[in-house]
Amino acid sequence: MSSPNLIMAPLRGFTDFVFRNAFWRHFQGIDEAVAPFVTSTKGRRIKPSHLSDLDPEKNQAMPVVPQILSNKSDEFICLAKRLFDMGYKEINWNLGCPYPMVAKKMRGSGLLPHPETVDRLLSEIVDGIPCRLSIKTRLGRFSAAEMQPLIPIFNRYPLARVIIHPRVGEQMYAGRVDLDAFHTCLSKIVHPVTFNGDINELETFFHLKEQFPGAVGWMLGRGLIANPFLPEMIKGQQTSSNALRKNRFKNFHDDLVDSYSRLFSGPGHVLDRMKGFWRYFSVGFTDGRRILKAIRKVNSLKRYRILVAASIDDSE
Repeated sequence: MSSPNLIMAPLRGFTDFVFRNAFWRHFQGIDEAVAPFVTSTKGRRIKPSHLSDLDPEKNQAMPVVPQILSNKSDEFICLAKRLFDMGYKEINWNLGCPYPMVAKKMRGSGLLPHPETVDRLLSEIVDGIPCRLSIKTRLGRFSAAEMQPLIPIFNRYPLARVIIHPRVGEQMYAGRVDLDAFHTCLSKIVHPVTFNGDINELETFFHLKEQFPGAVGWMLGRGLIANPFLPEMIKGQQTSSNALRKNRFKNFHDDLVDSYSRLFSGPGHVLDRMKGFWRYFSVGFTDGRRILKAIRKVNSLKRYRILVAASIDDSE
C-alpha cells in the first residue's frame, strides 16, 4: 500500500517559511506545502519583499507550491512568470479564500458564482504561464450547487490537480464539510483531486481515505498545527514515548520563537505571533483552555517562555 501524499495547507499568518522550516526540522510525514497566498499586483514591478516568504533560499527544506490570489489574468501571469524564474514549477490559484473582504472583490471564493469569468481567466492564464497550474477551491461561495458549472470548465484545462475544501465560502471554517458534494467532484473531475478540510484526528483521516480511495492527496491545516505529530501518526512513523513527544514539541516551539525573534523587529511581534499559534496548540493539552487563557494575559516574551515551558512540563 502506497504512503498517502500529505500536504501542509496554506494558513495565512501561520504556515509561513519559518513554520514550514521548523516543522521540517522536528517532525516527519509532510511531503510538500502550499504556501499562503500572495496577491497579484498592478504593473510588472514586483518588490522582493512581496515574495519574501517564497525566497528559494528560505524554502530548501520541503517542496513548496506558491499560491496566487488574483482575478486579473495579466497580473496573475506576470506574478507566475516571476515565480517560475525563481524556480517554482507549479503555481496554485486560490479560488477558496472565504473571507468577506476578499470574496466581495471577486477574488478567492468570490469568483465561484461566476463560472464564465473563471473560464475566461483560465483560458488566458493557461496560455500565458510557463509552469503547471493547480487550483485550490471551495464548493462555492453561497451554495455547493455553484460547483456544478465549474467542473466541466476545470476539465477543459490541463490542470495539475484540484484541491477541494468541501465547504462553501459563507461557512468560513464552521459547520460540517459536505462529503456528498466532494464525492461528486471526485467522480466528475478528470484531474487528480486532493481533499482539504477538518482532518484533525487519525480516525478521521482513515475514515476519509476509506470513503474516497480515488483522492490522490490529503491537505492538513489546523489539525496539523494543533497536533504536529499527526502526519507521522497517519504514516505509522510516530512511536515516541510521552516524554519524548513533550521534548520534541518543546524543541519545535522554542525553534519557532527563536526563528521569529530573528525575523521580527521586536519581542512584541514575536509574542503576538506565538499567542496566535496557541489557539491551535492548546487543543492538544488536557487543560488547554486554562493554558490559552493564561498565555493570552502574558505581556512579555520572557514570561511567555516561562509559562509555556511549565505548561509543557506539567502536561500529561
